[in-house]
Amino acid sequence: MSSLRDRYLELIDEITNLTLKGKISSKAQVYKKLVAAIEPGTGEIFERSLAERMESTKAQLEVKLKAARILRALEMVQGEWERWQKENQQRDRVTTTVEQIQNSDNGLIIALQSLDPNQKKPFPFDQLGILGTALQQQEETEIAQGIANGLKAFTALESDLLSWLYGSGANLGFGGVTQEVQPWSLWSKKTDVKPIQTFLAFLAQRRSPIDWVQSRRSLSAPEIVALAVFFQGLQRGLISWFDRQPYDAQVGKQLSNRTLLTFAALWGQLWNGLQIQGRPDLTEASFQMMLQFLRLFANREDFPLYGGILISLGGDSLREALKYLDEPLGRWDVTPEKGRLLTLLGYSQRFLGRDDRAVRFHEQALEIARETQDRPCEIANLNHISRIYAGQKQYQEAIRYSQRALILAREVGDRVGTANALVNFGYSEVLAATQLERLDTEGCDRAMTYLEQGLDMSERLGDLKTLALANYSLGVANVVRAIAAPDTEGDRAQDALTYLAKALELTAKVGDIYLQGLTYRYLAEAYYGLSMLQNAVVYGSLAMYGLHQIEAIEWRQAAGLLVVLRGKWGEDTFNTALESGRSEIIKAIGVDGYDYLPQLLSEY
Repeated sequence: MSSLRDRYLELIDEITNLTLKGKISSKAQVYKKLVAAIEPGTGEIFERSLAERMESTKAQLEVKLKAARILRALEMVQGEWERWQKENQQRDRVTTTVEQIQNSDNGLIIALQSLDPNQKKPFPFDQLGILGTALQQQEETEIAQGIANGLKAFTALESDLLSWLYGSGANLGFGGVTQEVQPWSLWSKKTDVKPIQTFLAFLAQRRSPIDWVQSRRSLSAPEIVALAVFFQGLQRGLISWFDRQPYDAQVGKQLSNRTLLTFAALWGQLWNGLQIQGRPDLTEASFQMMLQFLRLFANREDFPLYGGILISLGGDSLREALKYLDEPLGRWDVTPEKGRLLTLLGYSQRFLGRDDRAVRFHEQALEIARETQDRPCEIANLNHISRIYAGQKQYQEAIRYSQRALILAREVGDRVGTANALVNFGYSEVLAATQLERLDTEGCDRAMTYLEQGLDMSERLGDLKTLALANYSLGVANVVRAIAAPDTEGDRAQDALTYLAKALELTAKVGDIYLQGLTYRYLAEAYYGLSMLQNAVVYGSLAMYGLHQIEAIEWRQAAGLLVVLRGKWGEDTFNTALESGRSEIIKAIGVDGYDYLPQLLSEY
């Protein structure tokens, strides 16, 4: 009996001879012969046989004219073989997935895992319809129905996936923006798949997924699958478009990150709502979907190790994201992704004024980063802890952590980490020097050089986030020095204004609302030092309002400065300054924001 190799060589020769005789006129004929003759699981043997015949034919090209025609015939066989391979792999993938779903105690989880884009070879989204049909044929009707409904809902709005963005200033509408530019309302009108339509309608009304779960007495597996397919379609379309924006790559990346984190938070809320409802099967399914989006986010090259992403979600969305991401992260195995997400939760807690909790998150992330050898993450957490201690006026601890970050960053060549560590080290050293009974001017000057090195390095890197922080830190350092040792010329305050104005420009570019608010506050301090009341009132008001809007605890410090200004110059003079700065304030925060300022001062 002939071997498979011999049989496949005979098949290849037969096709070649028929082609040379003109009896094969199309690639489809070749493909049919391959489908009929190649046995399942023997593709490697056929591939080796084809490669052997092609190599021997190429060797004859120089001496045998007919060999060129044979080679062309073999190349046609090779092309159809690659087509066969691709389609056979697709069939095998579908068959394997269907078998895994059928043989599992929890087919729902297996189905959702097949959707996971984090796999080395993720299931192609455009082949989900084939999977759904195969499941229907095997009477796995619930999952098949969910896939069909999810694809139907996504297909219905695919052409309007991005239309809601136009005219909205590229603000994603997933938190902190007006109803008109949110996608949920538009999307809900584009689909008639009821569970997805009502889910989107709840979001459009600013109601949470928990409310949606509670409104449905009995949520079903097909509905969860439909939502999973639908949101995977959304993220593929949105992320692909955002990441390809040539006009402003940085804004595009921010939108991608915000999208992934928002979708993760939505699944986190579904997870919480289903826990309340006592549905362990669907609870686990929601948890799996949340992890899929978190992993996509954590594995991005531009993962925000140094802040910015949660701030852009706005206060309400930030609290929700923290609330529903904190607990499930505890269930996640130790992975680099977990370390990075804990970093994000750490700097977000600091933004909310919960420094002790922020340090705990950063210490956990630091431990995981060391265990998984994620050096950039390790350095980032050392830098974050340094900044927290500097904010608490524990300057020696801040210096110690920034030194460790600097040593490690230089050792591994992490230039962003190095720039941040230089800024943190110089910032902490300056503030430490100003706390002494007598100002250590030499120590201040030495520390300022570290800040300037960090600024120069971040400029060379083109790292706008670190550059914004460096300018802000130099501005603050000059404000603090001017207060600690007033100079008659006001040079320090003028330097502070220069650095802080640059920081303000950069925070607007990178969308860091929190740092923008802090910069406004120190601009007010600098103008106060120069006895320029109107400017101090304008920037103090913008700081108070902006920080209050995102619920950052530092709004009270800005309000306290305004109260001091009012007490020093008198209420009439203060109100005159506020009215004189009205147009500038309205330009930044609108009429409603301006009218809200007196109420904020009264709340303080």
